[in-house]
Amino acid sequence: MKTYVVTGGSGFLGSNIAGALTERYPQDRVVVCDVFGDGDKWRNIVNHPVDEVIPPTELFYWLEMNADTVDAIIHMGAISSTTERDGDLMLEVNFSLSKILRGWATENQKRFIYASSGATYGSGEQGFEDDNSLAYLKKLKPLNTYAWSKCAFDYYIARSVEREEPQPAQSVGLKFFNVYGPNEYHKSEQASVLERIFPHAQAGRPVQLFKSYNAEYADGGQLRDFIYVKDCVSVVLWLLENPQVNGLFNVGTGKARTFEDLARALFSALGKEPQIHYIEMPNELRPKYQYFTEAKMDRLRAAGYTQPMHTLEEGVADYVQNYLNTADPYF
Repeated sequence: MKTYVVTGGSGFLGSNIAGALTERYPQDRVVVCDVFGDGDKWRNIVNHPVDEVIPPTELFYWLEMNADTVDAIIHMGAISSTTERDGDLMLEVNFSLSKILRGWATENQKRFIYASSGATYGSGEQGFEDDNSLAYLKKLKPLNTYAWSKCAFDYYIARSVEREEPQPAQSVGLKFFNVYGPNEYHKSEQASVLERIFPHAQAGRPVQLFKSYNAEYADGGQLRDFIYVKDCVSVVLWLLENPQVNGLFNVGTGKARTFEDLARALFSALGKEPQIHYIEMPNELRPKYQYFTEAKMDRLRAAGYTQPMHTLEEGVADYVQNYLNTADPYF
């Protein structure tokens, strides 16, 4: 019997991964490490009960007591808010804790899969290559504290590899792009644009998107690589079945789409005519706004991942019709 530990396991990505693990490996143990607070985050793991839930303060004690059965740590736990300005807190949670956890995986020769982010690419002036060389990582210019913390951990691992230091049994970083899907509801303003505009479209009201302040992009023409959470989960499950794969990989569709495309796909999934209004972007956001992101997927494909990603229309239709527009929107 194997044990899979999912940090941030009641969060958006983490709960989808934990739930999928309970379905894929019913004979094994799935353990969630997370904090819940006083909101509805606990609902993310109701439909797929896990074997154990532990608070972060007890994580390392628990790992020591259960080291023999732990097969992999899937580290999704992080402060993911792109508007968080406390650099010390971000460094402690997203970098220092991640470093210690990876150190435990190395010492005990366990597998370690962690969430990086497409946000590490900043405005994209260096492209979107999932190149884990120190030379390339040094060139990246994150636009916010969250992205900086993720970039710092990617760089830390790259230095460790270059120095030929001991590594975990498997070590993989995943640069997730613009993820949307069920169980993101607790994220409030940090949830996907799709989740936030859905109630308006459902009620027959116009949805609001930001105007463009770049002459190269029309209003609603800003481009993102929107990736359905089920595809992210599929990549993680594939990695668990392919322990020989190591490295830093983008996780996106490889095809950038516009926010207008996203809104139109939403209305189509609801069987309604599109109604889109464009509003002013907050002044503080304009200097840091990304107008284009698109994951280069060559490295993951070369590593052997062959599953097709959902198109925007396919992913939005599944999310809306099987989750958002139902009595129980949780995975």
